[in-house]
Amino acid sequence: MTDYWLSKLFFDLQNPAAAAEYRADRAKVLARYPLAPEVLDAIARDDVLFLGRRVNAYLLRYYFGAAGMSDAVFLEKLHQSGKEASHG
Repeated sequence: MTDYWLSKLFFDLQNPAAAAEYRADRAKVLARYPLAPEVLDAIARDDVLFLGRRVNAYLLRYYFGAAGMSDAVFLEKLHQSGKEASHG
């Protein structure tokens, strides 16, 4: 199931100015979106698996890049999430 507001946030962060504002003050940007508490918690924890179940894969990858995560770290988190999902 996709989450419209999470997808909207990730889509909006494709704008370089919005991404820079997000990196500078996440709380201010997140306050503009009616996100569920569990979604906000997943964002705070960089929970790739939780977020990945709710948005398009392209938006997910772009989001983590816009948030300042390197591709290497993103791919490692994605790999770890896949292991955790298959084991329990």
